[in-house]
Amino acid sequence: MIAQSRPFGQRYAFVVVAVIFLCLLIAAGLRSAPAVMMLPLEDSFGWRRDVVSLAAGVGILLYGLTGPFAAALMERIGLRRTLLASLVVMSASTALSLLMTKPWHLFITWGVFSGIGSGAVASVLGATIVNRWFKTNRGLVMGLMSASSATGLLVFLPLLAALAQSGGWKPVAVAVAVATACLIPLVWLLVPERPASIGMVRYGAELDDVPPTPPASQGNFLAHTLNTLRRAAGTRVFWYLFATFFVCGFTTNGLVGTHLIAFCGDMGIGEVQAAGLLSMMGIFDLIGTTLSGWLTDRFDPRKLLGFYYAVRGLSLIYLPYSGFSAVSLIIFAVLYGLDWIATVPPTLRLANEAFGDRSGPIVFGWIVAGHQIGAASAAAFGGTMRELQGNYQLAFLIAGMTAIAAACISLLINTSRPAFDPEPQAA
Repeated sequence: MIAQSRPFGQRYAFVVVAVIFLCLLIAAGLRSAPAVMMLPLEDSFGWRRDVVSLAAGVGILLYGLTGPFAAALMERIGLRRTLLASLVVMSASTALSLLMTKPWHLFITWGVFSGIGSGAVASVLGATIVNRWFKTNRGLVMGLMSASSATGLLVFLPLLAALAQSGGWKPVAVAVAVATACLIPLVWLLVPERPASIGMVRYGAELDDVPPTPPASQGNFLAHTLNTLRRAAGTRVFWYLFATFFVCGFTTNGLVGTHLIAFCGDMGIGEVQAAGLLSMMGIFDLIGTTLSGWLTDRFDPRKLLGFYYAVRGLSLIYLPYSGFSAVSLIIFAVLYGLDWIATVPPTLRLANEAFGDRSGPIVFGWIVAGHQIGAASAAAFGGTMRELQGNYQLAFLIAGMTAIAAACISLLINTSRPAFDPEPQAA
């Protein structure tokens, strides 16, 4: 049934991409907010950094673990319903944090509920949109949507840092809650369930194109999600992708995203200036991730991943010895920023090649869960190392070495044969 027509023909897919880009951007801002709240919370409540970073780690972990179930839920009850419910949870949880007085309040609001809510507004959402709305140009579009996290850093962190520096942590929570709430009417009005809902086919497809029916659209979505994990876990390619994305999370939003501002603070650099450094990284990642999507459509994604992880590892090893001068930090921001999330398009392509369009998004959701487990581990690890040693140097060196290892693992990935036989489609 055609619900209603929309302008632009097949190009309406890019309207959907624009709205989802904003959703991913705001979710990235929410997940990065604890980085600028860490020092104000320490000043307001006396909470140590390892306490705040552990709460941030809980949010990051649930953000990742929610992803594969959210991907299946989008097929079972609908993408619009899942996304709208997630935005409501994100806005409500951050608003409720204004009432917190105990560390467990921080764990519940910024950890549990914001983690679960934002878990559906993550890379799995981008993967679902790409597979549902695009037949061609998938790598480029996934690169654009992955770059939203970089844009989130670019747009939000300087603003949030300025709010935190002038008014403490509460204005940060208010800004995130309001921004998330503003997305709800946009999704309601502009994002159809799928191209067929408005009488269209996927971008780049012929008029008789019939997208594959995801098996999660019938039956118990929880059972299907876990069964997909079981089947994927029996393949070597899944564990290679899971391991490399674990390192990706460990070396990006887990360590750098959570602790770089505090690291700079230890070196005498103010919050706004440190947030400006992250923003510069965001600018270069916006360029690098979009370029990565273009390259993924044309070159071997394994070699791209190997190169990205190697550059990231060398950048992280360089930082503790950089002296934190203006020039050295700019060098780090450029090198590290160019491949912050550049790993996403080639990883999604490898997941789709290995597991197919029908199961690929859910398998990719589990791979993203590995990313967030790595990020949660690094968030807690960085805070613990800071408390034990009084600095972050060893934490960044270890992260750099894990990225070098991931570069080697990337070259071992082989998707020349299907990873497992596809499930039969329902009649």
